[in-house]
Amino acid sequence: MNILHIPPGPGGYGKGLWLPISSGKKVLSLTGREIHPLAIEIGALTQSEVVNGFSCVPSDEELLCVVINCGGSLRCGLYPKKHIPTINVLPTGKAGPLAAYITEDNYVSGVTLAQLQQPEMQQNDDRYGSPSVGGTATERGSTATGSEHQPPEQSMARLVRLVEKTGTATGQVIALLFAASREAVDVSLRNVIPFMAFVSVLIAVVQETALGSLIAHALTPLANSLWGLVLLSFICGIPFLSPILGPGAAISQVIGVMIGTQIGAGNISPAFALPALFAINVQVGCDFVPVGLSMQEAKPETIAKGVPAFLLSRQLTGPLAVIIGWAFSLGLF
Repeated sequence: MNILHIPPGPGGYGKGLWLPISSGKKVLSLTGREIHPLAIEIGALTQSEVVNGFSCVPSDEELLCVVINCGGSLRCGLYPKKHIPTINVLPTGKAGPLAAYITEDNYVSGVTLAQLQQPEMQQNDDRYGSPSVGGTATERGSTATGSEHQPPEQSMARLVRLVEKTGTATGQVIALLFAASREAVDVSLRNVIPFMAFVSVLIAVVQETALGSLIAHALTPLANSLWGLVLLSFICGIPFLSPILGPGAAISQVIGVMIGTQIGAGNISPAFALPALFAINVQVGCDFVPVGLSMQEAKPETIAKGVPAFLLSRQLTGPLAVIIGWAFSLGLF
């Protein structure tokens, strides 16, 4: 069987992937609503069908490879975890929560159409043939034969090589720890600290300007009554709104800061803190449902029916959670 080599692009990760030609499998494009041109080119070279992952997700057994445009989130390692060759059009290395599953055997990044202008194709036996194995065996045999007659002077050289290997291994551990600390600092600088500053500024603006009064008047009719909180949870749980309000939990955190500020100012009763918490968090996780089901290796039919079922369940359980929270908060204040 002929195979196609997909090399990494400039600054990309990996040594390249080998894909069989005319395998009968499909090329999955997860780069947006439009199929990426790279996926179309790979499909033409491998004589495979190209599928848009945002319209139809085939089963894992039907996939030849997956083309993504992930900058370092969950998608980078989702399909490498399933041992499906993953091609990233962005030069992203081992990154994301599933970075441990990314290897040079299942992942390549930075790939563009320029890497496929002169495609490299080989026979499957050439890639994993016996000549290289035979050469290795010959080298091993000659090395073993020579080691029996090594002069005593080479014992020091062996000791030096052992020290070099130990130093190399120690350097790899130090580099790993350094990369982990650098990633932790990057996450703090890019996500944690900016959001802390944003919340601090938001609280200051609410407290020191007339915006606090406007927010109080706007939220009091909803947040200061049980039925208002039920209405707020109903709005946040609408199936076509909850996936939009969910990413990053920014909406719930901003509204939570506003309600907390008004509770501290005495404009809203503290007894509504618990039901308000349930009311503004109905949409949490609604944007992660498709990815979560894929992580659990759910079938496409399960994903197609599970996502709307989850969204509708949030629509129904959100107001119920507010009522239960209100019942448990009675008598606390």
